Amino acid sequence: MMIRNLMGLALAATLVAGAATAQSPTFFRIGTGSAGGTYFPIGGTIANGISAPPGARPCDQGGQCGVPGLLAIAQSPTASVFNNAAVQNGEPEAGLAAADVTRSMFLGEGKFDGKPHPNLRIVANLYPEDLHLVLPKGASIDSLSDLAEQRVGIAQAGSGTQVAVEIMLEAWGVTRDNMDEAELNNSQSAERLADGQLDAYFYAAGWPVSAMVQLATTKGMELHSFSAEDLSKINDLIPAYIPSSIPAGVYEGVDYEVMTPAVSALLVVSSDLSEDLVYGITAALWNDNTRKLLDNGHAKGKQITPATALDGVAALGVPLHAGAEKFYKEAGLLE
Repeated sequence: MMIRNLMGLALAATLVAGAATAQSPTFFRIGTGSAGGTYFPIGGTIANGISAPPGARPCDQGGQCGVPGLLAIAQSPTASVFNNAAVQNGEPEAGLAAADVTRSMFLGEGKFDGKPHPNLRIVANLYPEDLHLVLPKGASIDSLSDLAEQRVGIAQAGSGTQVAVEIMLEAWGVTRDNMDEAELNNSQSAERLADGQLDAYFYAAGWPVSAMVQLATTKGMELHSFSAEDLSKINDLIPAYIPSSIPAGVYEGVDYEVMTPAVSALLVVSSDLSEDLVYGITAALWNDNTRKLLDNGHAKGKQITPATALDGVAALGVPLHAGAEKFYKEAGLLE
């Protein structure tokens, strides 16, 4: 019954949202991340699912089933911090971002103290991003304190990973003053680790991460598995990072379960977008056509479901967009 209800709402929403724009395209940009990560392929799938540009074949004839007149495009900037800042300023209209960074930026706390981003609104919780601490093949560490005096990739500037990693490292006595840090995206980090120019690097993303798949099958790699005590400490430091795991065999040669912290990835939009538009986008995100795209794309796509779309959102302190809220209420997913 719930699935049929969602299908009916999706059809009605796309017809309403697209009625005024059926003759000319409405461009909708989604900020994602580097091509070697997870944001970019997931963002591209979502963009495809919510699009139905003018002239496209109708949904019931095997065409696109998104918002009529909408042409969504996935862009590849530098992930969470950049995406949220850009959405706050209206460029682009949407972005993928980590939950902890989105909360801090919306409220103007922590690293963003005194710099709130009040225009941020949530459309959906998407999937968990597991923190990968990547080491050369055969290498290991006992704890994060072992990274002092090492060459460490702390992710690119403007990423949520870097913000969280610096908080974690400092709690173990490791800072920019006593490590040789490198601000690189995932693909660059993997290349430098393979070439012996890095001793370790961090990257938070939904597994499997393409650049790590390549690294694992060529030079080989290890992933650090955090102790239960360390995971608890990290959760105390950054409540949005909860204990998680990467199953054995996700990456070639990593034949053991990796215990690691994870944070939710969110789809975020600007409060300036109209209620009708975001209602239509939310409906298109959860229609049957987008479901097929998600199931047949990146492995994390299968974890993006209506049943988990609101997980943790109420406690985060960042509002849903009014259009998304309307959809979830009508679908019976929100009281």
